[in-house]
Amino acid sequence: MVFSSYFFIFYFLPIALVLYYLSPKKIRHLTLTIISYVFYGWANPMFILLMLFSTTIDYICGLFISESIGEWGKPIKLLNKNSTRTKVQYRALLISIISNLSLLAFFKYFNFGIESYNGLMTGLGFDNYQYDSFFRVILPLGISFYTFQSMSYTIDIYRGNAKAIRNFIDFTCFVSMFPQLVAGPIIRFQEIANQLETRTHTIQKFTRGIAFFSLGLAKKILLANPCGKIADSCFNAVEVGFIDSWYGAIAYAFQIYFDFSGYTDMAIGIGLMLGFVFSKNFDSPYSSRSITDFWRKWHISLSTWLRDYLYIPLGGNKKGKHRTYINLMIVMLLGGLWHGASWNFVIWGIIHGVFLSIERMVGKESLYKKLPKNASILVTFIIVVFAWVFFRSDTLSSAINYLSSMLGFNTNVITDNVIDILIWNPYYLLCFIISAIVVWFFPQTWDFTKKITIPKAVYILTLFTVSVITLLTQSFNPFIYFIF
Repeated sequence: MVFSSYFFIFYFLPIALVLYYLSPKKIRHLTLTIISYVFYGWANPMFILLMLFSTTIDYICGLFISESIGEWGKPIKLLNKNSTRTKVQYRALLISIISNLSLLAFFKYFNFGIESYNGLMTGLGFDNYQYDSFFRVILPLGISFYTFQSMSYTIDIYRGNAKAIRNFIDFTCFVSMFPQLVAGPIIRFQEIANQLETRTHTIQKFTRGIAFFSLGLAKKILLANPCGKIADSCFNAVEVGFIDSWYGAIAYAFQIYFDFSGYTDMAIGIGLMLGFVFSKNFDSPYSSRSITDFWRKWHISLSTWLRDYLYIPLGGNKKGKHRTYINLMIVMLLGGLWHGASWNFVIWGIIHGVFLSIERMVGKESLYKKLPKNASILVTFIIVVFAWVFFRSDTLSSAINYLSSMLGFNTNVITDNVIDILIWNPYYLLCFIISAIVVWFFPQTWDFTKKITIPKAVYILTLFTVSVITLLTQSFNPFIYFIF
């Protein structure tokens, strides 16, 4: 079930809100958990069992890691004389991390591993050693998001940044909360722990939530979908010319931004309607003046998660320059793999890792200080767009072929008139231009909704109405990050 659907907007969400607010305070988390499990299991009820299994493991591990472990009547054995953590706590943390990563690795990378192995055997001429199997794994929706979210719980407890939840229903509510369950933002336990205990439900929050949801829906329906149609037409073409290739690549950059930030806006909006305040996840990333700056503004919940739970534990920038560059490359390579099981995602991560390392090596200010502000923004955007080509392309060869067109190497391309008629029609071109204007000149939803005035309310209501009308006429309505 997607947020940008007629059924969700006019049936599921209103029913969910009514049930939530009609429930007594003591069982609101149970009500929200049941609603979330219905939402998650809508496409495949078997996915519910997987999430419940992962949730149960982390809940139990959290209890073992908590300081009350000494009350269980067992002697406390410290890891070493300098440690404040026991062997039991350390083992519980390992069980949590290993079980979560094992589930993620199996469901997300089993097929990729088999295909990569078979491709290697073919390349080496050992066809007889290929692994032929009818068994293929179906990727559960949102497993990348809720796995990271659940892992943050046990890690935060182990580090002493949070206390364990004693109530199992409260914890299942945290993991399964449907607004951000299948496509983020990644909510850390320490960010929401206090809100699980007590939070306010106000008209101001609910009104801002409606505004967030309406603006996010408009981003998705009115901008992301038309840009996605342009991008799909260009990337799926057998051959594409120089101008069309740039048009399609930039359209994809707009599509993935409005698709994901639009979903995030809707998730934050629903959270506000339920009394929860989630953190900002985007901050005008295409206005960044460097790749380092880009990752401070793009998918903030993921970039900060990777920083705090991977980059810093690896040593961060505390173990010398060369180790810093290695750590950056590891983080971005794994960040690429987190997005998808494909060598294209690995290359996308490597590209960002290389530029992050170069900026760290040279110094961001030194690298960009000679460029005017708009020029540095343009250079950064071009780098990001080039990397998006690998992210969007189905295969490595198709990505290379598409980049060849962008660089002007495919000079003998015969333009497909049908594609040109589609992508350059006035409606799609207008949506493309509006997307550019919104990206670089409009305020972020987070800032725009801080105070809802009457003119803003009229503007938001108008966008919502137009979005719903447009939704009923569109057949093209994908959500990119659902596949991650």
